[in-house]
Amino acid sequence: MAVEVSVLRVFTSPEGEFGNPLGVVDAAAVDPADRQRLATELGYSETIFIDIPEPGATTARAHIFTPATELPFAGHPTVGAAWWLRDRGTPVRTLSVPAGLVQVEYTEDGLTAVSARAEWAPEFAIYELDSVAEVRDADPSDYPGDTGHYVWAWTSAADGALRSRVFAPHVGIVEDEATGAAAVRMTDYLSRDLHITQGKGSEIHTWWDPQGWVKIAGRVTRDSDTVVE
Repeated sequence: MAVEVSVLRVFTSPEGEFGNPLGVVDAAAVDPADRQRLATELGYSETIFIDIPEPGATTARAHIFTPATELPFAGHPTVGAAWWLRDRGTPVRTLSVPAGLVQVEYTEDGLTAVSARAEWAPEFAIYELDSVAEVRDADPSDYPGDTGHYVWAWTSAADGALRSRVFAPHVGIVEDEATGAAAVRMTDYLSRDLHITQGKGSEIHTWWDPQGWVKIAGRVTRDSDTVVE
């Protein structure tokens, strides 16, 4: 059966460059037993399957898959899904994922934001390096194992600006271009708002709430719509 896949880039720069590719699929088009196979075939760091809400509904249910496993929560798929729903004319206030209910906001300056509990994000091994150059030159093969790895350095500690890369081979992702869940963990770890530049130049904005919530926001663009047999 042919399945239509919208391909987005989430957490782009203001100029629409970079960003993490995301596959978005109408959940009704794919049997639950076939979702992992399709996500593996597509090969994006995540693919999200959305139950399309009825007109006027304020929430939508979604399931997120990496090439290797299903995730209870992830940042760039929920931001991308919220943007995609608004783009098709069915904006929502919340997304229901296995981890819980994700709050959604659409800002006047073109950002799409979601708020999640810090504990919903998986644990990452965090490595503060001495310079941005060290982050840029980090070799993913030096970070194997059964957890994600977050390498980072300040570009301006006073402004909460940092540069990072994320390696997650345990879920089938050698390197993730822009990782919202890791941004949630990092924001909670540092207990402050952040402006994160990850990978080749993707941009993630975060806001820390001492009650355990983290808001993550970014820009989204649509690359293509494709059909997979």
